[in-house]
Amino acid sequence: MSGEMSPTGKRSGHGSPPELRASHADRDRVVDVLRIAAGDGLLTAEELDERLEAALSARTLSELTALTADLPPVSATAGVTGADVKDVVRIEQVFSGAVERAGRWVVPRKLELAVTYCDVTLDFTDAVITHDALRIDVNMTGKTLTLVTRPGVVVDIDGLRLVHSRVKYRHTPTDPGTPVTLRVELVGEKAHGSVVVRPPRRTFGQWLLRRPAFPASGD
Repeated sequence: MSGEMSPTGKRSGHGSPPELRASHADRDRVVDVLRIAAGDGLLTAEELDERLEAALSARTLSELTALTADLPPVSATAGVTGADVKDVVRIEQVFSGAVERAGRWVVPRKLELAVTYCDVTLDFTDAVITHDALRIDVNMTGKTLTLVTRPGVVVDIDGLRLVHSRVKYRHTPTDPGTPVTLRVELVGEKAHGSVVVRPPRRTFGQWLLRRPAFPASGD
């Protein structure tokens, strides 16, 4: 009898091995790549939504590979190497989709924001921190600049000039002995809109159990 039975009951011919299954980690890596690509302006908001939905429902590695096949190789790198770490990153956007850095993005030494009427979110929850300081040169008009912190990440807004803007700063709950792993300094000007510094939101399970987003030291 030719062919072999696959786990799904379908017969496959000799020489066509079954496709490798995608794990949760594989899907998470592709989601990170897609979000970074969208933040770089390589994907529209609609394309991002479509690809995220496809990534989260993908069953095989080949399905995931297709979602990043048209993106630059550096954006599709699963691991973080020395070549990924940049001293200066500049983001320029005008009246377009939201800018987001989330997941395992690599924090540079300096970030230049030249943004007009686009929301910007910098989420440090799972960021790869290779330096102890980040300077953000802000030239931003309208919308909201959001920084999501984690224990050990502190934000200094004293050097930021506010023009018809407001600041909402919610400190991340930490133990007094928690060392500072990253100091973020905001300088420049934010005109209109707002600046929000906050800890990550709790998941639904954490909310039900009344647990914080980050466990206390020693838990």
